Amino acid sequence: MSKPGVLLLSLLVAAAIPAFAQVSVTTLITTPLAIEGLTNDSEGNLYTTGRTPGAGLPCPVWRIPLDSPSLTVVGLVPAPSAMGQCAPSGLAFGPDGFLYVTETDRIYRLKPDATNPPTGLLFASGVPGTNGLAFDWSGELWTGDGTTGLGRVWKINLQGTVSEVLRVQPMANEVNLVTGTGGVGRDVRSLPPGTITVTPTSRNAANTAGSQPLVVNGIAFDKHHGMYIADTARGAIWRVQLNMDKTLVSKVGCDSTFTPNTLCLDSILTAHPYLEGADGIALDVSGRIWVDANERNAVVFVFRDGSVQEVFRNPPDPTTKLRNAGPLETPTSPMFLGHTLCVTQSDGNRRDNSPNSAGEVGPGTGFLGKVSCLDERLPIPGAPLPIG
Repeated sequence: MSKPGVLLLSLLVAAAIPAFAQVSVTTLITTPLAIEGLTNDSEGNLYTTGRTPGAGLPCPVWRIPLDSPSLTVVGLVPAPSAMGQCAPSGLAFGPDGFLYVTETDRIYRLKPDATNPPTGLLFASGVPGTNGLAFDWSGELWTGDGTTGLGRVWKINLQGTVSEVLRVQPMANEVNLVTGTGGVGRDVRSLPPGTITVTPTSRNAANTAGSQPLVVNGIAFDKHHGMYIADTARGAIWRVQLNMDKTLVSKVGCDSTFTPNTLCLDSILTAHPYLEGADGIALDVSGRIWVDANERNAVVFVFRDGSVQEVFRNPPDPTTKLRNAGPLETPTSPMFLGHTLCVTQSDGNRRDNSPNSAGEVGPGTGFLGKVSCLDERLPIPGAPLPIG
């Protein structure tokens, strides 16, 4: 196990979950490549994928035993081209036992094998920006378009055929475009990499960096045909209700400036400053949602009624006032392994984690990512996956 980043923190959880006086967070393992995405099997193993190993090189899929953490390559994700860098974002086991992994505008699948790690075979294409993955109750796969900012959500059937089902409202629409610029809405910016000019009377933008358009990130299902979507830019969780046949119950078409299949705003379960930077999500068996608010270096808990509890946020350094020293360093993907909650961390150089030179991973450390877990056994376990 790598040198742990341990911090005692208060975890005050209401309703049916007993309150913990103190909880410790420990680094399970560090990784030589940046990582995003986390899943598990039924044998006590976590799985994640390394990112950007070099031009034309495949990305490793690692298996990590929770009880004796080590990195074992059990599969490979091909690079998009001879000069391109692969950068998987999400992965999930399907009902067929195959591991499905996103890559750019494609989804690959493979059967993990430590003896002869297979290269993933193409399962689906035509999903630009594919990010989080989730299987529904009948084994069909869903994903969103991530950093493209359009808010598309696709369903992929068992044969790999892709269909766009809905859209989350993007931050800006295409109305009032002039010579390729314009639109109506707003632009959420993270500081840094964006900067502002601070005066005694104002705090206005000094550059155009730091835009955050991502409105569809992590996806998860409950047992009642409900789909939850993490909205990174708004700091929100959407709840989409589906029929048994996957047709929409939730209302669409409330705003004619968006595409007709765009969700109405009343599908937002909750929007809260605690959720700013919401990335991956995971449900426990009670239906409550655990969220990595990565730009705040925080873990947040959302109840079924939409109320929000911040579980943990990095404390500020007494001298620098920054929150970049850990134990969280841009957490991206929460995942339950039974009663244990773990998260991946990619050490991004923005907002609360900037500059990313502090902490266990990042520049000068030899490591670019890590997996960390709560040490205490949670009283309510995670929902078994896939949901079906």
